[in-house]
Amino acid sequence: MDMSDQETPKIEFPCDYPIKVLGRKGDEFHALVLEVFERHAPGFDQTTITVRESRKGTFTAITVTITATGKEQLKALHQDLMATGHVQMVL
Repeated sequence: MDMSDQETPKIEFPCDYPIKVLGRKGDEFHALVLEVFERHAPGFDQTTITVRESRKGTFTAITVTITATGKEQLKALHQDLMATGHVQMVL
């Protein structure tokens, strides 16, 4: 079977959508990330937030689950997170 014939799975919006944000450890990183999420997904459930530090404690991974409303929201959220200058990667 040719893989190019397969369609990308469709995401049905709205849906719960976990987003992992990686950046250098620091209080301002955490605050900036939450500020951007609040702007794009106001009122998201903050009890879903998980924070993990890298083995050496240099980086922090923050996972936030939002109710995603569409691709445009996710794209804008990604752009704003990267624009903070503190985010290394968004998964």
